[in-house]
Amino acid sequence: MGQVEENNKNIVKHLESLLPKPGNLETGIPGLTLFRINESFVRVPMTYHPRIILMAQGSKRVFLGEDTFSYDPSQYLVLSVPIPLECDAVADENKPILGFAIDVDPQEVAEILLLSDDTKYSGETIPRGIYGASVSKEISNASLRLIQSLFSKTDLRVLGKSIVREIIYRVLIGENGETLQALAHRNRKFFQIAQILNRIHKEYAEEFDINELAFSAGMSTSNFHNCFKTVTNTSPLQYIKAVRLQKARSLMLTEGTNAITAAQKVGYESPSQFSREYKRYFGVSPAKDQVQLAI
Repeated sequence: MGQVEENNKNIVKHLESLLPKPGNLETGIPGLTLFRINESFVRVPMTYHPRIILMAQGSKRVFLGEDTFSYDPSQYLVLSVPIPLECDAVADENKPILGFAIDVDPQEVAEILLLSDDTKYSGETIPRGIYGASVSKEISNASLRLIQSLFSKTDLRVLGKSIVREIIYRVLIGENGETLQALAHRNRKFFQIAQILNRIHKEYAEEFDINELAFSAGMSTSNFHNCFKTVTNTSPLQYIKAVRLQKARSLMLTEGTNAITAAQKVGYESPSQFSREYKRYFGVSPAKDQVQLAI
């Protein structure tokens, strides 16, 4: 058994102890979340925010257009921008999905890069905002130490944040690390698109003008479309629609908001248009989905 596999066995034991039931667990380290999933699910639309996701057990897949990204104990997933996509998972109660996610902060990424001279990204090409990569021995070792630190308040306080930074550093200099490097101002166009994506998520109910978004990004409309699709694999209009629909579904699920009110809150003026687009996106009408969500 290799070092990565041996580390994963120990990480699984620790995570099972910390997460006896399915759900997420916020740790004492800002931006570090543990998760456990006991049931498989088929392709479900959701938005992934900038983060590094490492799995100790089980497997998940995300679908972005025609592309599929798998992650499991041997492969981690990195997202440098918020991306609406579809996800499925394979798990059961006897062998649940176990793992953790580290939120990506552009400022912290930039600080780590300033201390490193082991980065090869030229900044000339615009990378996609999502990628998968193989778990190295260094990342695996750091992951085990990170999870072990959660069992000691002193270790957590003294070592936790530094181990998180170590993992981010290993991802930055590792396979396909240019995606995170681009976020830290190393590619102006990528950074500008990332800013626009954050704006869409904050102001999703506003009426967006694509020409104005392009202007604020310092690009022509055609160049903006091309750069946007390179990063997100979708068009600006489709991205905005996906964000609004997922926000509406979240309101219905977490706050019990009815479909008409949810539609208005996310920027839809026509309930019938909202219903059509909701069914096309989620495969079920808002009314029926809300009944299912309540079960």
